[in-house]
Amino acid sequence: MVSRVRVWLNRTYAENVFFMDQLRRNPSDRAVEIHATHGDPDSPVLAAADTAELEPEDLSPAGYVEYALDQCARRGIDVFVPRLHQSAIVAHRAEFAAAGTALLAPPREAVAVFEDKVIAYEAVRSIGVPVPPWWRARTADELVAAVEELEAAGHRACFKPASGAGGVGFRVITRSPFSVAQLSGFPSPYVPLDLVLAALRRAEEPVDWLVMPRLEQPEVSVDCLTGPDNRVRLAVGRTKNGRRRGFTLHEQWLEPARRIAEGFGLHHLSNIQFRMFGDRPVLMDVNTRPAGGLHQLSLCGVNAPWAAVQLALGEDPGEIVPPFLGQDYTVVSGPRPLRPVSLPQQRPAVSGPLPAVPAPAGPAGETGAPGALPRQDLAASASHRTGPAA
Repeated sequence: MVSRVRVWLNRTYAENVFFMDQLRRNPSDRAVEIHATHGDPDSPVLAAADTAELEPEDLSPAGYVEYALDQCARRGIDVFVPRLHQSAIVAHRAEFAAAGTALLAPPREAVAVFEDKVIAYEAVRSIGVPVPPWWRARTADELVAAVEELEAAGHRACFKPASGAGGVGFRVITRSPFSVAQLSGFPSPYVPLDLVLAALRRAEEPVDWLVMPRLEQPEVSVDCLTGPDNRVRLAVGRTKNGRRRGFTLHEQWLEPARRIAEGFGLHHLSNIQFRMFGDRPVLMDVNTRPAGGLHQLSLCGVNAPWAAVQLALGEDPGEIVPPFLGQDYTVVSGPRPLRPVSLPQQRPAVSGPLPAVPAPAGPAGETGAPGALPRQDLAASASHRTGPAA
């Protein structure tokens, strides 16, 4: 009998409930048991897991590594998918391996390159991948100089943290004064330059921003699965243009993504994002982790999470080519159950091996084919973290 696979996701995005669903619906019909930890007791990933714990607060990166090693040993984790403190965790890969746990994450050196967007842009440009013009701003004067240079070239300036994930901290600079018009409707990413400068001059903590032109749609996120031999097994682009989402295998997006993934050894799952600068695609961001929208590749007949787990276990899935490209779609919100009581809580004990497909049935009793995602699950992914783009 083939043993079950025990997978742990730490403090991850809510969207990764779909990552978990796909692991259970794997085309190998392998039993998968999922452990999840989080700092928020109401995270849906805790409710979706087979076992779950609240994470301790205020641990240093080194302290978190000790906590993670204990979790892996105590829970018998086969594959650990780290998001929180990924950099510190991958630096201790050998210790996790000694505990019997494979890390589904790139090597330490690859993670380090992409922690800082300035270092990342310089490194990527050195291998011939186009990047947008950019400036680093730590002071009000540096910000003004960058904005004026961009505006003189006919661009709208924006900024985001030099380190960070998703669209957190992204803002677009405007010269329009703050007015009641900006208090109507939903909050906007546009911020008046004078207010930003005033805030900077009052700030007690330093800032570290990347200033660049506002890039145009479409936004294309290329999901890559790369082996320890630095060879990409899977590369599929997910397109975003307003509400409309879709998929692409066009080489103008995939070729630079493969070059980055293979050139920097982005082993396992990574997400490489591009937008348009003028008439050409340029790099926007590189994520050394599975994207929140990775599950959407199920619309192309691909189960990327399971292929990644296979690769982490040393079971090479080989080159994966989508059998088809799914039709264009959008995402809307939907309900997801939470745990009814406080942690710790485990699912009821199951005698014998876990079933390969333990996910709950849909409203009409359908469960979906292996590797596919039910329509209602896809609809629940509205919080997919594409975020605003530079």
